[in-house]
Amino acid sequence: MREEEDQFGTIEISNDVLYGIQTVRTLQNLSFSGRKLSHYPTYIESLAMVKKAAALANQEAGVFDGQIGSAIIHACESLIKGDHRGQFPIDILHGGGGIGTNMNVNEVIANLANESLGYPRGSYSPVHPADHVNASQSTSDVCHTAIRLAIMKSFQPLFAALDQLVEGIKAKASEFQDVTTIARTCLQDGMRVQLGDTFSGYSQVIKRRLLTLEEAVTKLQTVNLGGTVIGSGVGAPKAYRDTVVSKLCEVSGIELTHRENLYDAAQNIDDLASVSSELRILASCLLKLAKDLRLLSSGPEAGFAEIQLPAVQAGSSFFPGKVNPVIPETMIQCCFQVIGCDHVIQTTLEHGELGLNVFEGAAGANLLDALGMLEKALGTFTEKCIKGIEPNRERCEELANSFIPVIVELKEKIGYTAATRLVKEKGKEELKYMIQNGGIERDTSNE
Repeated sequence: MREEEDQFGTIEISNDVLYGIQTVRTLQNLSFSGRKLSHYPTYIESLAMVKKAAALANQEAGVFDGQIGSAIIHACESLIKGDHRGQFPIDILHGGGGIGTNMNVNEVIANLANESLGYPRGSYSPVHPADHVNASQSTSDVCHTAIRLAIMKSFQPLFAALDQLVEGIKAKASEFQDVTTIARTCLQDGMRVQLGDTFSGYSQVIKRRLLTLEEAVTKLQTVNLGGTVIGSGVGAPKAYRDTVVSKLCEVSGIELTHRENLYDAAQNIDDLASVSSELRILASCLLKLAKDLRLLSSGPEAGFAEIQLPAVQAGSSFFPGKVNPVIPETMIQCCFQVIGCDHVIQTTLEHGELGLNVFEGAAGANLLDALGMLEKALGTFTEKCIKGIEPNRERCEELANSFIPVIVELKEKIGYTAATRLVKEKGKEELKYMIQNGGIERDTSNE
């Protein structure tokens, strides 16, 4: 064990851990959700990238010497590689504008840096978590920038998953183009439609939502690193502020620029809310798709039964042989969660106060959750549902030749009023029989 002290007292900490007293305080005072920072590796990587860029800029600006700078940079590189993930135990949702996140990272980097220089954990000399690792920075500009980096990185696998879904649906649209079935409006019978045309509509809406989501994510490339707490840059030398974003571009490989107004960046998180809104709309469209698949595959004997979904597991502990649409239902529940995350994020936007939105961390965490859940659910949805859908050709043909599609074709020939009159005079069954057997032509030609 080792002892660490702050203005509130002394705490014993295990020598096995790289974090320090500020992290322990966060664990003791601010934990409630069970969602640890260690569960968000992309965020940890992004935080370490910000710290590395800051160290490079501070070293160049003469804030500290090369030995300290090199030790910090080396420690950051270790975290970027994915080492020491278990050293981030804090609750990702906590008050204080993300102070626990920033201090957890500062302490881990400081202890790694000091160990590399031959000093024990908890000595915080020659490298101090606040004086050196956090030099020229504030929690607000560090976490603001890192969460946007993490979201941009997390979007890439989601983009790939959505692209695969679009391609999978397009392949089915082409495959089903020769299958004629029935369309429905108000859940009532409508006109004939090619099953492939229905699926082409599904692919198009997902493709469109993907593009608008990508556009919203791209706008996260403007960050406030160097603005310190409220956007003024107080506490950071000009030489640091002039170079830190370009250093982060080099470290991350992502094109980044300063926000036009850094005070705005500290106060308003509408860019995160915009990404979340796009995710919510995407989730609503995926919900519609998954619900349609459940309806179209319902039955198999007493439902629509126009398509057959792949059977992946038993559907019931009560009904032998029953197979349920569990993959679409999983997708639906994922979309419920994404919509819930958006509600949290829009609420954090509303609750920003005066010079700083201290709830930005909650918005960022929920965005990362939404992106991660969608990516995982979409992979399963595409591979274990979409790609294995088969049409029930016999059932589709039966529905395509039911009364409403047949009468619609008649209406196109003789007009709405005449067709309506014939329905009233002949009745549905007799009229359908006459149309299908050529009797309607003889009947109307005598008028």
